[in-house]
Amino acid sequence: MNNTVIKVGGMSCQGCVKNITEVLQAMPGVSAVEVLLEPGEAKIAFDPALIARDALLSAIEDAGFDAV
Repeated sequence: MNNTVIKVGGMSCQGCVKNITEVLQAMPGVSAVEVLLEPGEAKIAFDPALIARDALLSAIEDAGFDAV
């Protein structure tokens, strides 16, 4: 299991946090997600054999947010 922290831009409320959390939790290989409005980041535990970090970034961006 790998852990990563992705900076997320564009979140303004707990609804945004919920949206990103649900998107990430639905991805295969993701075991844990913690999205924090402040400081604007997502902490993700994932299996690199099943999903790449770039796919996590893309999922956040596809949900309408900036991911770095």
